[in-house]
Amino acid sequence: MELRLINEQGQKTATVAASDALFAREYNEALVHQIVVAYQANGRQGTRAQKARGDINKSHKKPWRQKGTGRARAGQANSPIWRGGGKIFPSMPDENFTQKVNRKMYRAGMAAILSQLVRDERLNVVETMALDTPKTKQLNGKMKDLGLPGKILLVVDQFDENLYLASRNLENVLVLMPHEVDPVSLLRFNHVVMTKAAVAQFEEMLG
Repeated sequence: MELRLINEQGQKTATVAASDALFAREYNEALVHQIVVAYQANGRQGTRAQKARGDINKSHKKPWRQKGTGRARAGQANSPIWRGGGKIFPSMPDENFTQKVNRKMYRAGMAAILSQLVRDERLNVVETMALDTPKTKQLNGKMKDLGLPGKILLVVDQFDENLYLASRNLENVLVLMPHEVDPVSLLRFNHVVMTKAAVAQFEEMLG
């Protein structure tokens, strides 16, 4: 598989050899959907809570007598069928939303996403990406020179503090390392730009 290598002006200058298993895989929509849902579910804290009928602070006295009023029978004001009553199946703080995804399935799903990005010409490779100073204006200029519209996910092979600091104020740019990339980030950004060394790291992790 050959990936597009672009220069600082966004022009294709050459190609980079890459693994077919990672960047030329058939797209599996069901698998991609599964790993995306699992990733989002595993990020939930499960701290929401609702009140059961025993947690509602209302009188336990019977509102009216059982018969003779013409109204429906009622036992307590905290009944779940009453307005202001407790929930029948309340959400509890210790609720667990985690979903298990096998390592082989996760790798196959990530490979399917990367392969689709290549087919859609949304994945590009650059030699390196670094900044001399942590200036947001400088990084913004580099992103504009690439000529890629929309939001850009920048994947670098090693941590660059200047690059990280410069990207914090840019809402359309996110800088990650290969081990930090997740399926949601790959899908929600319009374009993905990787360094050559980052491509090699992806092949080592997911290949």
